[in-house]
Amino acid sequence: MLKHALVAILLILGASASEAQDLDKPLVLVAKPELQGPYNHTAVLVVPMGGQHVGFILNRATEMTLAALFPEHAPSAKVADPVFFGGPERVNAIFAVVARNPGAPSVRLFGDLHVTAQAEVVDRIIEQTPNDARYFAGFVGWRPGELAAELESGFWYTAEPDAALVFSTDTGTMWEALMKRLGKPPLPAKGMQEA
Repeated sequence: MLKHALVAILLILGASASEAQDLDKPLVLVAKPELQGPYNHTAVLVVPMGGQHVGFILNRATEMTLAALFPEHAPSAKVADPVFFGGPERVNAIFAVVARNPGAPSVRLFGDLHVTAQAEVVDRIIEQTPNDARYFAGFVGWRPGELAAELESGFWYTAEPDAALVFSTDTGTMWEALMKRLGKPPLPAKGMQEA
């Protein structure tokens, strides 16, 4: 009897450890179906940064283009994709995510993926390789402990980050595709949550 109890406890502890996330590495957060509010049905790339976490909503294309935002900057008209809503922090800033180091100042997200919001660097990317970047207005930020609390509260599923996901052209079905890839049902469980 004691042996069975010990095995059960070890299984529970093993399951808890496997569900715990390593928040010291980049992740993709996939909103659970119950999550309501501005993060409903989102996929968010998140990276640790100085004890905090920052990220970009990957599947919120806007109807705005860089050409409309910056009509006086002729090269912006070369960017084919719309600007994406990256999150509620610094929504007046444009962040360019590229699959190579664009030079300083920029931040490595994971692999060869880098981001910059420095105006001269963003302008250079637009002028030289306009369609090799994903452009975001704003980002998502978590203070120390906030992301861990959201995961503990069950707001998100997690997946490994993938550069192809960041540059996906089919963002309208990204959430559903990620849910399917994770083997999760796309319908909400009873009860509503809001991050």
